[in-house]
Amino acid sequence: MAKSIAIMGDMESIKGFGAVGIDRYFCDDPANAPQLLKQITENDEYAIIYMTEEIFEASLKEREKFSERSVPAIIPLPGVRGNTGIGMRRLSSFVEQAVGSDILFKN
Repeated sequence: MAKSIAIMGDMESIKGFGAVGIDRYFCDDPANAPQLLKQITENDEYAIIYMTEEIFEASLKEREKFSERSVPAIIPLPGVRGNTGIGMRRLSSFVEQAVGSDILFKN
């Protein structure tokens, strides 16, 4: 069975993703993000779950349950409220872990 793609975030940030077939889960209150993530991962339906950075940060404990699994991949995206840089920091961390040094930003 093919898995789908979902996105979680505030309505303004994610409303356009439905046009390309991504399942949208609106979450305007970051405090509700962990429960919503738990709910949408119960059926193991999604291979990728995108989240606005604000929702991504608010759902840390729930996301940790998936850190050792390859599916679903949970990926942060900037929302309309701005870019916090969390996506780039995670990418840098993954590269450093794989290669042994920060070859992207050389901090």
